[in-house]
Amino acid sequence: MPAAPKRPPAFDPGLIGRLRGRSGLLTPAEMGQADQAAMRLNHPGPELMEAAGRAVVRAMGRYVGRCRVLVLAGPGNNGGDGYVAARLLVRDGWPVRLAALAPPRAESDAARAASQWLGPHVPFTPDEAARSDIVVDAVFGAGLTRPVGGLAAETLKAAKRVVAVDVPSGLDGATGLTSGYAPAAELTVTFFRLKPGHLLLPGRDLCGRIELADIGIPDTVLTAVRPRTFANLPTLWRLPDLTTGSHKYTRGHVTVVGGAEMTGAARLAAEAARRAGAGMVTIAARGAAQTYRSGEPGLLVSQSDIAALLKDDRRKVWVCGPGLGPDDARAIFPGLIAANRTVVGDADVFSAFAGQPDALRGAAVLTPHAGEFARVFGAPATDRLSAARDAAARTGAVVLLKGADTIVAAPDGWAAINLSAPPWLATAGAGDVLAGIIAGLLAQGMAPRDAAAAGAFLHGRAAELAGRGLVVEDLLPALVRARESAA
Repeated sequence: MPAAPKRPPAFDPGLIGRLRGRSGLLTPAEMGQADQAAMRLNHPGPELMEAAGRAVVRAMGRYVGRCRVLVLAGPGNNGGDGYVAARLLVRDGWPVRLAALAPPRAESDAARAASQWLGPHVPFTPDEAARSDIVVDAVFGAGLTRPVGGLAAETLKAAKRVVAVDVPSGLDGATGLTSGYAPAAELTVTFFRLKPGHLLLPGRDLCGRIELADIGIPDTVLTAVRPRTFANLPTLWRLPDLTTGSHKYTRGHVTVVGGAEMTGAARLAAEAARRAGAGMVTIAARGAAQTYRSGEPGLLVSQSDIAALLKDDRRKVWVCGPGLGPDDARAIFPGLIAANRTVVGDADVFSAFAGQPDALRGAAVLTPHAGEFARVFGAPATDRLSAARDAAARTGAVVLLKGADTIVAAPDGWAAINLSAPPWLATAGAGDVLAGIIAGLLAQGMAPRDAAAAGAFLHGRAAELAGRGLVVEDLLPALVRARESAA
């Protein structure tokens, strides 16, 4: 009997290592350009298709276990990869049948691959899928522009287990959204570079284990096809270095505006800034100073007026929002911007300026979760990636849109998708810690884009190291280990 389906967890920390620094993400259109560029460099389409099918077979050999296979082939190049995989699986001793949704276009690379399939053809039906141990989904690729429905959807639904070629059919490689039906694969094999849709939800969950295969496309094609979206890997940024001349002032001074009632939020942000490497951290207490002073002895607390604190030019980086309350945020945030400070806007800043995105101009980094983002910018009309980019362009700030697929978007259109965060990071106070990490990195001289991306990565990595029983306080000591592992 074949092995039971092995659905990998949504969080796959091994994916970071498997990418091996290949951080660029290509949209389906950009991947098409890369294919064309490779062909101009003497890597013909049939050669690439053969390598893609071979990669699918290798991955199935490692992770699936030999069983009865049905390859579902569509009419395009994705189907062509399926024909190649079917032929090579038979060569390796797998029992394989093939069902074609429609024949490939005459004289295409896919038609050439189809002509080399000499095994059994069966009807493209749900019954055939149901009687197979596993289905190889090579029906539609990442650039499909119409919903998957009808016979294709019903046949994919009948599969017990699915291995997807490039993406599960129906998944938009640019957005991670589905159009019509898309199956949940236990393994997805894709080529050269990942697409944004592999990492954006719900795409990431539907792909299962993601294997990125080299099929011979040279990296030099990226000089012409320049990605604007990246997987958030440590190769994208460099953490601040310490030298023998470093001291507390060269490492920067972070000031966190502390609310009078929800004091824990500011304390978490302040401690995170310290753990991220800031030389000095002060909480500017709005009342409740004694509560703040009962914290860690290395944390400074001031009851001075904000205007007085702004006279000290060494106080360059500020965190405004965590536990502050909308009224105080509305009163304080504009003054920080007017004083030309580097500001991380979080939490109550978004309630203070609901429906007023232009009021956030001048911030260095904005860190809303989905609800806070909608409060200011409106719910994303299409997809989170586009929405984050639009918000960054509108405000001139780096926008970090929090979630299981956290997105960091810069005003110039650059964006990164984080993949270091485990599900157990979803706990109260985690966002306050993230704001503090970013501020601590800004204080040490990192650019806003890099500080936000590095902060998101370290935040997730610390949660992974802290383990499944995480409460927010566990993130703080784990940050030190996370930083060591990312350096």
